[in-house]
Amino acid sequence: MKKEFESGIQEYKLGKLRKKDVNPNPIVQFEKWLDEAISKKEKDPTAMALATATPDGKLSCRIVLLRELNDKGFIFYSSYKSWKGKQIMLNHYGALNFYWARLERQVRIEGYIEKVDSNISDKFFNSRTRGRKLGAWIMLQSRKIPNREYLENLFEEQKNNFDGKEIPRPADWGGYILKPGRIEFWQGRENRLHDRIMYEKKNMRWQIHRLAP
Repeated sequence: MKKEFESGIQEYKLGKLRKKDVNPNPIVQFEKWLDEAISKKEKDPTAMALATATPDGKLSCRIVLLRELNDKGFIFYSSYKSWKGKQIMLNHYGALNFYWARLERQVRIEGYIEKVDSNISDKFFNSRTRGRKLGAWIMLQSRKIPNREYLENLFEEQKNNFDGKEIPRPADWGGYILKPGRIEFWQGRENRLHDRIMYEKKNMRWQIHRLAP
């Protein structure tokens, strides 16, 4: 079976990106773009593709949510025993990708992933709804299960276990931060002559380059 899709691809005409216009700090530049994505009511503007790999280079990719942005990097949360958690434990390098269709933009980020301090994970966990706290206690992320009913029964068991009690953060659930070494901002342009501005960290300083489409 063969399918061709070129005829349905749109032209990108909404904006341009010039090296002289970007902020010297890519985190500040990213925050500006994220704020614009939120104001344009992008669906799930903090959703990002997270790519991780085993030490021998077998890749996995999934969508997770950006939960915090700071000067050091991009924070997300997961079970440490999930497939992504196991890969990060063995290979700390990963990549993120944000895509905002209404703005015809994407951002690619590569860097080093490590766990955040436990107090940061505790603070975020305590901000979650009770149902989401209970979900973290099921401890089965990425594992094979027989059916949906099995999962729902485990949830009810945890609900009963913590009935009338505070729900603490599980020891094997918490945050990760990706500390970037490379960040690329992509703005769609006509005729596939896209604007690509890349920040690369060298000797603890950010260098800015324009890339060919």
